[in-house]
Amino acid sequence: MQHLPAYLWAVTYATVAAMAAATAYVLYRGAQSAGLGARRATAIGVGALVVLGGWLVASSVIAGQGRYHTRLGHGVPWLPIAVVGFFGVLMTLSRLPSVARALSAPGALPRLMLPHAFRIEGIVFVIALLLGKLPALFAIPAGAGDIAVSLATPWITRKLTDGSGTRAALWFNLFGIVDLIDALVLGGLTAFRVVAVSPSASLNSQLPLAIVPTVGVPLLLALHIRSLVALRSRVTADQPTSLSATPLAA
Repeated sequence: MQHLPAYLWAVTYATVAAMAAATAYVLYRGAQSAGLGARRATAIGVGALVVLGGWLVASSVIAGQGRYHTRLGHGVPWLPIAVVGFFGVLMTLSRLPSVARALSAPGALPRLMLPHAFRIEGIVFVIALLLGKLPALFAIPAGAGDIAVSLATPWITRKLTDGSGTRAALWFNLFGIVDLIDALVLGGLTAFRVVAVSPSASLNSQLPLAIVPTVGVPLLLALHIRSLVALRSRVTADQPTSLSATPLAA
């Protein structure tokens, strides 16, 4: 049964699909910058699109069959398993040599910001709250946090492109991680009714919202972590090399 208006379905799928497409583009451009060649860059970009798009379709099917239930004691809680499992897959794939080179190539930091621009999907949580479909305890922090990250993305990207903004990018990524974890925790507590609110956040286990925690959140979290790794490399490279002088013999 469709619990949300069709336009919210469209916004949710469009933004999550855009995150996946933007990530594939980031890897494609990164592979080019790393000098891996056009054929390898295309293979990496297409491969990322297949993995991310395939999981988007698979997760939609699982949610459509009602497998992401949020009733404790009624079978396996596949929703948190899907979130953690997909995150683990992404982090493992990011360590593949070609992918790792694409993610650490020159200009990687500004590119890694791109998928976060589509976190404007947080507006869906706010609208669902106004429609009486989600609890304020979850929808307000989750929605507002995503919207804030989305609006800040162009500014952070511009500063990184100019060669500055390292400190701002650090805080941006830390805030983004806290926002995602906060949304997962509050969503789980209110969906599984550990915290009694009305309505509960059980709608997050159904389409279209189920693709946000199972596809969007693990992907964005993995990108934040890769950004922090790239930031550490930039800071290390910017540190002046200390030279030790050896006194000359008289």
